[in-house]
Amino acid sequence: QVQLVESGGGLVQPGESLKLSCAASGLTFSRFGMGWFRQAPGKEREFVAVVSPSVGGTNYADSVKGRFTISRDNAKYTVYLQMNSLKPEDTAVYYCAAAFFSAPVVTTGYRFWGQGTQVTVSS
Repeated sequence: QVQLVESGGGLVQPGESLKLSCAASGLTFSRFGMGWFRQAPGKEREFVAVVSPSVGGTNYADSVKGRFTISRDNAKYTVYLQMNSLKPEDTAVYYCAAAFFSAPVVTTGYRFWGQGTQVTVSS
């Protein structure tokens, strides 16, 4: 059974940083592209970042480029999202997701999803 478990969310002030983690189990991790998405209240779930299988190429939403960094540790079956210079508009539930042998930027490309972790940026 595949499980994706996010952690690291919380309440921070604008300009601060957070690092999210997503621990995967039940799959061959290196064969999956791992993505981060977010969903704010009343809005659709949107793409944030993705790291490709094995080689680890990355892609980011324009809104987070230069502030967020996605990385993966295949030995630990974990993907990370380092978020710097956080803004109130980054407030959302953040989800990690797994896509077999691909690195899509749309939700429909992902087979497995975590339950999400809340990130709130407020002064």
